[in-house]
Amino acid sequence: MGRMHSTGKGISKSAIPYRRTPPSWLKITTKEVIDYIVRLAKKGVRPSVIGQQLRDSHGVGLVKSVTGRKILRILKHAGLAPELPEDLYHLIKKAVVLRKHMEKYRKDVNGKFHLILIESRIHRLARYYKRTKVLPGNWKYDSATASTLVA
Repeated sequence: MGRMHSTGKGISKSAIPYRRTPPSWLKITTKEVIDYIVRLAKKGVRPSVIGQQLRDSHGVGLVKSVTGRKILRILKHAGLAPELPEDLYHLIKKAVVLRKHMEKYRKDVNGKFHLILIESRIHRLARYYKRTKVLPGNWKYDSATASTLVA
């Protein structure tokens, strides 16, 4: 599938291992991984950062191969899942930063153009998450109150 706001049609990506069992050299147990995920989530760490820390410091490439569940499912089960999906959160954060820049530099036409592109991506993603019942049906992105969503 092509990109939304650029000309690329790239299909380059990494492939996950075919074996769904944890590696034999991995010494960390399922309970330790789940406890580590829950502990970091209670500190306010986002799921992608939790995965990076598990990969870099504990050698867990795929949490699902060790625990049988993905990080977000573990967090939902523990009641610690973020209220906004992570990709939507980062797009809103980017839009807030760009809107703050636009208040200072009103004549930045390129910035204004890219703010429109970012906000159209936010609306498209919100429409998808409403359809899949991740977000409530009455959720609406409002640029005036967006800074409270990412604070």
